[in-house]
Amino acid sequence: MPNEVNEFAPEERRPLPTLRDLFAIIFRQWWVMLGVFLLILLGVAVSGVLSPKYEAEMKILVRRQRVDPVVTPQQSNTQVGRDEVTEEDINSEVELLNSGDLLRNVALQTGLKQEESVWFSGGGDEVRIAKAVRHLASALTIEPLRKTNVSSVRYKSSDPELAAKVLKALAAGYMEKHLEVHRPLGEFKFFDQQTTQYREGLRGAEQKLTEFTQQQGVVSAQVERDLALQKLNEFDGQSRQAQAAVAETEQRIRALQAQMTGMQPRMTTQVRTSENAQLMQQLKSTLLNLELKRTELLTKYDPSYRLVQEVEKQIAEARASIAAEESKPVREETTDQNPTYQWLRSELAKAETDLRGLKAKAGAAGAIAVQYRDTARRLQDSGLVQQDLLRTAKTEEDNYLLYVRKREDARISDALDQRGILNVAIAEQPTVPALPARSPFTAGFLALFLATSVSLTAAFACDFIDPSFRTPDEVVAYLRTPVLAALPKNGK
Repeated sequence: MPNEVNEFAPEERRPLPTLRDLFAIIFRQWWVMLGVFLLILLGVAVSGVLSPKYEAEMKILVRRQRVDPVVTPQQSNTQVGRDEVTEEDINSEVELLNSGDLLRNVALQTGLKQEESVWFSGGGDEVRIAKAVRHLASALTIEPLRKTNVSSVRYKSSDPELAAKVLKALAAGYMEKHLEVHRPLGEFKFFDQQTTQYREGLRGAEQKLTEFTQQQGVVSAQVERDLALQKLNEFDGQSRQAQAAVAETEQRIRALQAQMTGMQPRMTTQVRTSENAQLMQQLKSTLLNLELKRTELLTKYDPSYRLVQEVEKQIAEARASIAAEESKPVREETTDQNPTYQWLRSELAKAETDLRGLKAKAGAAGAIAVQYRDTARRLQDSGLVQQDLLRTAKTEEDNYLLYVRKREDARISDALDQRGILNVAIAEQPTVPALPARSPFTAGFLALFLATSVSLTAAFACDFIDPSFRTPDEVVAYLRTPVLAALPKNGK
């Protein structure tokens, strides 16, 4: 009795199922296995897994073939393009391929909307388009290839021509999308308009500058003002020098005049005293004649006669003159010009002449300096206006040249876009696939394997959850009680 208790103790382990037990379960649940097997095959067939799928492929190369200038209002700096392509660049292009608007356009162009309407009849056009876009996104595989700048784009479809058509439409739309996001539209037109506008502004500024130059009669007010200031300094210096020379000359004239005061212009060089022989001879000859005449008259007349008296008087006068001449001899003095006086006089005349010239020079230089000062002031005012006009013209010219260069850059970029010279290229064009993506035998084998696995699992699950006892061993294993007798299910 104790042995029986130990034999059926709860802690005793159940024996492992044998191969016979497994086959017994399969035979008991064969209808479940068959139903699940057929259901799986029917589901696979209905879902189209067994139908052949054709996969078209294209490859996109990301490169650094060109560097587009940055669209800014400032001067474009020289950009050094990067030769390497980063992972971010490749991922950006992948996101462009997955963009919703691009997939929508591809679905509309390739007619995927109509195909989707066959499977989904409810809703409007937008719903069918959304379904087509979702189906396209699920069937589209974009995968960057490792350690390369190439991305592989694949699309599966039951129609091989449709698969190639979808990828071609995707490639065309992708190239347009790449241009759209990397270069703004209307760039050349914008820069052309700005160039025309600044050209007109430059012409207006140059016209104003020309009119101002003609009205004021100046070519370069700044240069002419500097020349006027230079001349002003020269003539002002000459005027000051002339005024100083005038003061010096006046002082010299006063000194010369002071020296000439009390100085005779001539000086005695020789003094000689002698009688006047000719006058004495004439006087003595006259006296002799008078005495002879008196003698002759005395022979005829009395001494008291009037004629005699007159002759006597003349004789007395002649003798008195002779006596006077003899008492006052003739003094001869020889004089000559005073050289000091003559030198002072010539220096004074020269100084007076120089003074008049210096005064005239100082006046003329001062007047010219005043004119140059007025001219410099006028040129200063004109220079401010001219500098403002020049700055305006320079600004307009810089802006004009800037937008001319930018317009040329935009024109070159447009030409490169038209020639298809981009940083991306279709390295491998999509073609119509001739063979399906996978073998039908492989698909059938996988379907059979899946149906078999699921059916076996369903059979064992159903058998496990069945609460009935099917063999005496199950009764013993579950109740821990020995079985005395067993009857077959059909009663035989």
